[in-house]
Amino acid sequence: MKTYIPNKFIVDRDPERCIQCQVCVNQCSFDANYYDAEDDEVKSREENCVGCHRCVVFCPTQALTIRKNPLDYRENFNWRPEVIEDILKQAESGAMILTGMGNDKGYRVYWDHLVLNASQVTNPSIDPLREPMELTTYLGSKPDKVELDSNNLKLKTKLAPQVKLDIPVIFAAMSYGAVSINVHESLARAATEAGTLWNTGEGGLHSKLYKYGANTIVQVASGRFGVHQNYLDAGSIVEIKIGQGAKPGIGGHLPGEKVSSEVSLTRMIPQGTDALSPAPQHDIYSIEDLAQLVYSLKEATNYEKPISVKIAAVHNSAAIASGMVRAGADIIVLDGFRGGTGATPKIIRDNVGIPIELALASVDSRLRAEGIRNRASIVVSGGIRNSGDVAKAIALGADAVYIGTAALVALGCTLCQQCHTGKCAWGICTNNLTLTKRINPDIGSRRLANLLRGWSLELKDILGGMGLNALESLRGNRLSLRGIGLTDTELKILGVKMAGD
Repeated sequence: MKTYIPNKFIVDRDPERCIQCQVCVNQCSFDANYYDAEDDEVKSREENCVGCHRCVVFCPTQALTIRKNPLDYRENFNWRPEVIEDILKQAESGAMILTGMGNDKGYRVYWDHLVLNASQVTNPSIDPLREPMELTTYLGSKPDKVELDSNNLKLKTKLAPQVKLDIPVIFAAMSYGAVSINVHESLARAATEAGTLWNTGEGGLHSKLYKYGANTIVQVASGRFGVHQNYLDAGSIVEIKIGQGAKPGIGGHLPGEKVSSEVSLTRMIPQGTDALSPAPQHDIYSIEDLAQLVYSLKEATNYEKPISVKIAAVHNSAAIASGMVRAGADIIVLDGFRGGTGATPKIIRDNVGIPIELALASVDSRLRAEGIRNRASIVVSGGIRNSGDVAKAIALGADAVYIGTAALVALGCTLCQQCHTGKCAWGICTNNLTLTKRINPDIGSRRLANLLRGWSLELKDILGGMGLNALESLRGNRLSLRGIGLTDTELKILGVKMAGD
């Protein structure tokens, strides 16, 4: 029996505008557009269309329109078309359904239910165009207090390693192999220009990017891909990856088709073999084990770099974070369930993990209650979309945020969720040499730097409107937040008052 699944998209081609130039054929990496030599005509295979809109953007005569297929199943709020189609696919294949990007379900986005305060008469606003405004952030463990010498000229307290950010926004972990080398270079160059950091992800660091090490976070994941002494020495922060928001509790998988010769050299695995990261780090089964790895990495880097630990946002994140701080972590990274990924089982992405807003609030509150909040910086990720989200995250207790999907959108991503196929039409999540050329690092780095510049200007405006001249004054200041349309329980977890209170 042949399974019938309706096409998700319809390709409308205007015959009066189409000049049969075949640009759409060359641009489509999913073979949704093709040239029929017998009829001397460009045609479409609508069953292959993923709605990436590459052909629409590049059509010189604007002859193409991509629209959702109106053909639908009988209306049923429980048995939605997506649910039915997933069952049909699995009935035919007997396999897990994979997807890319983050959770796209209609769960509450708490950023949209929080508003920021603004100054009026008694606390005048500040004009960031004419008055100094400080966005600088330092990541790393802070002492309980600082002491000066008898002349109050020299600091006696020994400080842990600190990393300076000119803007509290970091490019999130996206591994080489999951994304192309041109994406990595764009991220590295933009981070260097903007005075922030980018993260290698779990795939190691390509040799041509070592020169950007001062602005690089190098990740140590369960597979230990690309991890060696030079790699650890290259970065300014070393991050232990325990979990990520799009797939809490499970490991990573880079299909062999994406392990090119360059990827194999960087990851130190044979070309064409699947790169499988185990679900656990097999030397970490307790907080004590984590402490041993933390201090092993500190020893390996001469105690000159902060050590970060990244976990997925789950219901007991606060207790875990407390243990991580006591295990010696200088930075805690929380990744919410809207965090993107190159590939994950769809059922995991849509049903495991919690929103980053709730995890952040609970972790910050727990660490403050235990008197250890100063001993680690908090970085959050998973659905940060704009500077407003950044400001709200800082007010909830974060020191900085990671952005991944937003950065890819700046490079052209249209969230078609086909990252796992390796056929990305925009040249982002692919190692096909023809497709990777679609990302020009000169243009890509400029677009990413522009994004951060725009956000920094907006953050200064937000701070100025609140009567604050430094980001430090907003950090953990939940009195600057108010909730809208939230329950009493949600307000209590977030630690904010209702608007109007």
